Amino acid sequence: MEAFPMLVPVLVLVLWSCVQLVWAISARIKAVNDQGLSASDGQRTSTLANALPPQAQFKADNYNHLMEQPTIFYATVMVLTFAGLDGAMNVGLAWAYTGLRIVHSVVQSTTNIVMVRMPLFVLSTLCLVALAINGLVALT
Repeated sequence: MEAFPMLVPVLVLVLWSCVQLVWAISARIKAVNDQGLSASDGQRTSTLANALPPQAQFKADNYNHLMEQPTIFYATVMVLTFAGLDGAMNVGLAWAYTGLRIVHSVVQSTTNIVMVRMPLFVLSTLCLVALAINGLVALT
């Protein structure tokens, strides 16, 4: 049995974020080459993003999203772990959050259908809220 089971989903999401970064970079490089652009055509990432097909940008957008809300997840899991609140329910919620974020990433990076992404985002956010409430209730 793992000593700190809630930290495993954190590390899985960190590694997924690294995979997403490689996916985003490779998609952009391919799109830059396909469009015949040069390095000087995009001095800012946003300028380059506007010059590329949306399909190439989806992956980068998702990488940016993985640098946003998941940071709150990481902090929440650290608090719960250090407080000894890493019971089965919180571990399950942490895994659910991680799994939902990975599925969200795949959807955004491929089809990017908002009405599919949104429920995944909402469900993952509810997992995060539940983790935070569980911690707050136990610590106060």
